[in-house]
Amino acid sequence: MNRAVLIGRLTKDPELRYTTSGVATTSFTIAVERSFKNAEGQREADFINIVTWRKLAETSANYLRRGRLTAVEGRIQVRNYENNEGRRVYVTEIVADNVRFLESINEKDNDQHNQDPFFNEGKTIEISDDDFPFK
Repeated sequence: MNRAVLIGRLTKDPELRYTTSGVATTSFTIAVERSFKNAEGQREADFINIVTWRKLAETSANYLRRGRLTAVEGRIQVRNYENNEGRRVYVTEIVADNVRFLESINEKDNDQHNQDPFFNEGKTIEISDDDFPFK
């Protein structure tokens, strides 16, 4: 079984790209804090590369921002390629199939970025009987 679940903060905004066949993909890195402190009493973090595809890639690019706490679920993938110097380079990353936004954006970010779909999460929403398609 190949399954990874991580919670961390984005180190920079996701980069949205499209393949030559038009498939959306994003890549970003999250800093995942370790559960223990080092010899100096400081917490360290691991920086994990994340890749998303298709609709999840577009959603991630639209709503994730640097510093936001995010949960990622997916599989670990190891790929390799030959760089310009002829050396084999190995890359380990998480190919995400689920990304959760654990923090809502603040009012300042609201003016600069698209509306977060979970912005009102945890707040009361008024719904009348007329809002339901069935009764």
